[in-house]
Amino acid sequence: MRHKVGGFKLKRDIDARKMLLRNIVTSVIEQERVITTVVKAKAAKPLVEKMITLAKRDTLHSRRMAAGYLLKPGAVKKLFDKLGPRFGQRNGGYTRIVKLGWRRGDGAEQAMLELVGSELVKRAAERAKRREERLKALREGREAEEGGADQ
Repeated sequence: MRHKVGGFKLKRDIDARKMLLRNIVTSVIEQERVITTVVKAKAAKPLVEKMITLAKRDTLHSRRMAAGYLLKPGAVKKLFDKLGPRFGQRNGGYTRIVKLGWRRGDGAEQAMLELVGSELVKRAAERAKRREERLKALREGREAEEGGADQ
């Protein structure tokens, strides 16, 4: 009997399950959103929240704990340099799970595990990129007009 034994088994042995969750957490921190199954997203959500809580403290000990769990040094750097300050005023609830429907191959229910506010960051980056492209097109248009007027 499994009285008061929490967690998700995910049909894997202990080592494979730990590595799967470490991979998902690292991917969420690097890309700010991951598409996976609902059960895997629910299993990874508290781990992502713990990593962001470590980043809010930003001590040497918390950096080493995060580096021991995350798989890539770039993820640790992003966690402490960008995500920690971004969620500094927020008391929990850093992630959300959005259900996406059923996967075509095996019918598993898919979900997107994403950081709260990541859509705003991505939208702002896209807006800045479009603005740069418009300014570049305007400059090229003016240069073409000036070049045509000189001849």
